[in-house]
Amino acid sequence: MREYRIIRLAGAALAVLALSACAGAKYRPVADAPVRIGPAYTIRGTTYVPAAAPGYDAMGYASWYGSESGNRTANGEQFRPDWITAAHTTLPLPTFVEVTALDTGRRIIVRVNDRGPFALGRVIDLSRGAAEELGMKEQGHAPVRVRRVEPSEKDRDRLRRGKPAASLAPVPERELQRLRAQLAAQGRRGEP
Repeated sequence: MREYRIIRLAGAALAVLALSACAGAKYRPVADAPVRIGPAYTIRGTTYVPAAAPGYDAMGYASWYGSESGNRTANGEQFRPDWITAAHTTLPLPTFVEVTALDTGRRIIVRVNDRGPFALGRVIDLSRGAAEELGMKEQGHAPVRVRRVEPSEKDRDRLRRGKPAASLAPVPERELQRLRAQLAAQGRRGEP
């Protein structure tokens, strides 16, 4: 009789675990594999074509978002506003990028796990946590440079757990001036 009761309790415990696993299956676990490029898609009349882009290096403006806590990101993970993540229209998911604030020279590494921004001139949407790390949360948007990078496994692990990667030295003022001039010339040519 006692063995039967233990088996019933074990069965009930397994059922509860299975049901909780089903409830948690709403989100993909935070992982760097598989990397997903995805098909072309259209938002507000503009078609975006995701691509591998190993040498991605662009300038424009970053904005941030944070009220979507708990929503599902484009790669299926749970959006956590305090984590160091971002949204990009075409980079593979996930991808790691270095974002440089052209106002201050401050740089951070960010894990891209979502799609966006869908506004002209915006090259990346940062989570609230990433915007705070970059020092641009209060202003809402900022001129930036976004470069694809391959961080160390230690930094990847920290970002997968929602923590910032190791600090990066700021960009020297002379390089910042060059980048600002390049962004200004890009704007005069009408490029996003």
